[in-house]
Amino acid sequence: MNERQIMVADEVRRAIARIAHEIGERNNGVSDVVLVGIFRRGIPLATRIASAVQSIEGKAVPIGALDITLYRDDLEIRGPSNTLQHTSIPVDITGRTVVLVDDVLYTGRTIRAALDALTDLGRPARIQLAVLVDRGHRELPVRADFVGKNVPTATSEDVAVRLSEVDGGDDSVVIIRGEP
Repeated sequence: MNERQIMVADEVRRAIARIAHEIGERNNGVSDVVLVGIFRRGIPLATRIASAVQSIEGKAVPIGALDITLYRDDLEIRGPSNTLQHTSIPVDITGRTVVLVDDVLYTGRTIRAALDALTDLGRPARIQLAVLVDRGHRELPVRADFVGKNVPTATSEDVAVRLSEVDGGDDSVVIIRGEP
């Protein structure tokens, strides 16, 4: 196995700032916006985006955390998770714009599970998707509204987002090549 770095900490920071600007622009401000991070790395990304939005817009944006474990369609393949996380969204999402935040968009199945989980919590006016990396290979018709970086990959590769809050060390994004 070998790794190829495709984003360093400064590039991650700039991508987050760009996504924050785009969220404010696309939604004519952020008065009705709620950021919801998908466990695991979507939560620190949502927190960073919210901080950038507050710097740009001068307004705090609510941040929530979403555990999609029980909504996944691959539980039989993956097996049940030993730890369920706590879904926590501090405001009613009904009638609001929810921006789902995740680290990598791949097949679209994680986002489908997140959409199912969100609809159990309320009826947003609109749901948008922000991802740090879009690597392609969709199995479902899912498209991100806000993308930090588009990275074409092979299906034999993995994309690993490393964030200081979760992984320690510096932020980075790497492509990991498996054995052919």
